[in-house]
Amino acid sequence: MNGGDIPVFHPFSPETASISHLFILVLIVCGVILAIVVGMIGYGLIFFRHKPDSADPAPHFGNRKLEIIWTVGPILIIVCLFTLTVRGMRESDPAANRQPDLIVIGHQWWWEVRYPQTGVVTANEIHIPVGRKWLVHLESADVIHDFWVQALARKMQMIPGQTNHIWLEADAPGTYDGTCAEYCGAGHSWMRFSVIAESPAAFDAWLREQENTAAMPATDSAQTGLKIFQTMTCINCHSIRGISVAASAAPYLTHVADRTILGAGVLSNTETNLFRWLKNPQDFKPGCFMPNLKLTDAQAGALTSYLETLK
Repeated sequence: MNGGDIPVFHPFSPETASISHLFILVLIVCGVILAIVVGMIGYGLIFFRHKPDSADPAPHFGNRKLEIIWTVGPILIIVCLFTLTVRGMRESDPAANRQPDLIVIGHQWWWEVRYPQTGVVTANEIHIPVGRKWLVHLESADVIHDFWVQALARKMQMIPGQTNHIWLEADAPGTYDGTCAEYCGAGHSWMRFSVIAESPAAFDAWLREQENTAAMPATDSAQTGLKIFQTMTCINCHSIRGISVAASAAPYLTHVADRTILGAGVLSNTETNLFRWLKNPQDFKPGCFMPNLKLTDAQAGALTSYLETLK
């Protein structure tokens, strides 16, 4: 999403459009009420201000017409807004009546993304096809998180032991920023993700690529990096299709080189940044559960070479 776009005025999905239209309508109604109240106060200040040597105005005890207007008017406004709110809720969060297209699990402090129909698993980046309504199941692996893509969907909490759902859809191709909107610990501010909406053909091609197992390294440096991954604690936390699929404590790395971010948004995914991250992730994301493994420059370089082959 472009940095200058404000989602509430520029919705990018039918779900956010329903919320945006309701917000704008309420804003207009409140603006009209404010204008009426301020106008009446201004009128009274100008035309009914106290004048020197003038007598006190005669008191008026009730006005049936005014009392009916200021009682019935607000009731009608409330009923109208309530009806529109119910309609907006129905449009932005329709009933979940099918199997999920996507499962997103919040961890401290990263996002596990599963495509149940294909078995594809990735992290911190969600790919969806443009123009298709996707049902997303939301879960938490540890504490309460909050899934929020401002331009595409409303906020939804992810509660341990409970599955919530949300609809995710994009009207146009693009990259839409998402974040955790519920404070969840030290790494909360860097628990971000991206929703990448692309044409159905591009999405299908991406999904087929994600189904592939990890490429075996060809260079000496990358082969050394694979051995480091297998012999050190990396393999206990990270999974790579074709190498290790049992671990789920940390992000899946099968196609990590294709992603745009590292550390759930703390760094852009470049070879230089990957090397720096491997040397000491605590420098960039204090409190994260990936420890400083005290890698030498040679070890970090070899591991970087291997991970760069995972495309």
